Amino acid sequence: MEMVLAIAVLLVILLVTVPSLGGIMADRALRRSLEDMNRMIVQAQGRSMAEGRPYLIVWGNKQFLLRPEVYFKGENHGPAMTLKWQKGDAFNLAFPASIEEEPPAEWVFWPSGNCEPAVVTYRGKNGGWKASYSALTGRPEMIYYGKQR
Repeated sequence: MEMVLAIAVLLVILLVTVPSLGGIMADRALRRSLEDMNRMIVQAQGRSMAEGRPYLIVWGNKQFLLRPEVYFKGENHGPAMTLKWQKGDAFNLAFPASIEEEPPAEWVFWPSGNCEPAVVTYRGKNGGWKASYSALTGRPEMIYYGKQR
């Protein structure tokens, strides 16, 4: 009888904790997408200032590419960094200050440390986020973060 009662208590505890673990895992995946994006932005700023030339984050086919705007003579023309999207991810890039109706999907970072102001929207199976990135600092101001909107 005591063994049955102990197993029943363990099952109740397990049933209560499993849904919260799912939420923790979903938030971890959502946070990772934001951290990966911010890591690439820091890399773009750092490289552009250190090398004295503009760098671009280019939206590719299910990936981001970080590359210089212009390559030096004899330099490898491959990307400096690649960030692949996870299955089910969708990223959108918007430039609120652009004068072009449909600007290219290339986000520029200048040697001064500034960048073009941008809004990045992410949607994935675990939720989404939207961040407005400052032209002066390249740091995000979160518009929303969490479950799908």
